[in-house]
Amino acid sequence: MQKLDIPTERGTVLTGVLFDETKNADTVVIAITGIHGNFYSNPFYYNIGETLNGGGGIDFIYAQTNDAFSEIETYNAKTGEKEICGSWNERFSYTDDDISAYLKYAAENYKHVILAGHSLGANKVIHYLSSHHNKNLPEHFMLLSPANLTYMTKEVTARERATIEKFIRYGKGNEVLPFYFMGWAICTANTAADWLSETLNNVHVGEGDFSQAENITHTGALVIGTYDNFTCGNPSEFLKNINNHIPTAQENKLIFIEKTGHTYQQKEQEIADIILETVQEWRRS
Repeated sequence: MQKLDIPTERGTVLTGVLFDETKNADTVVIAITGIHGNFYSNPFYYNIGETLNGGGGIDFIYAQTNDAFSEIETYNAKTGEKEICGSWNERFSYTDDDISAYLKYAAENYKHVILAGHSLGANKVIHYLSSHHNKNLPEHFMLLSPANLTYMTKEVTARERATIEKFIRYGKGNEVLPFYFMGWAICTANTAADWLSETLNNVHVGEGDFSQAENITHTGALVIGTYDNFTCGNPSEFLKNINNHIPTAQENKLIFIEKTGHTYQQKEQEIADIILETVQEWRRS
């Protein structure tokens, strides 16, 4: 493994980890992280990286964005100044910039690029692909347990929403809220407003705004655990509903990991093996 420093267009340097034990691989899978989607909370990333390397000579990039940890110390490549980012101050408007930075690195080093995302990272991939249609970069997508933001934010009270709006109205959007957003997250008013906006609220149970999914032109795979608790009780139908709104639905692969949840507990090797098998199928086609 090796640490990657990936500069974005705005200058913020993102930290990734490259699994490349095989050397000279022509294919890479990039996995965009979700909120707190780091190695410690999502150990399945290790299995994926080691399995892709060992089983198929495929490189793997664990691609941290700003919200992989509560706080991440980094720097700005343009100003040279230290920056503190994280889930507490992430802005969803940076989504495309973050993904573009990783894809730029991949394009310079690989022939075949697969863009994956887990949880909120999957929503970010949907957002990105809705407006980027280069069929070679990436060649395919993988959506791992997309996040139902309506479900995640349903416990935010009217009073809390009013406080968020008040902070922003009085120019205090960059200040940390005096309560745990969603009951557990420390974040600024601007970040909370992004969570409550439609920016990444692009997958739903039943009806909803699927306009981003409806603009995807790439083909890929959608994956979910059948015990995923962010889907209002029916993970399989949730995933099928998302795919039904993607124009390439008939060509996409739906994968259901039995008896596991949002982070594939106890099924870490199974999800890694499935990703390897799927990527190998795409390479043969």
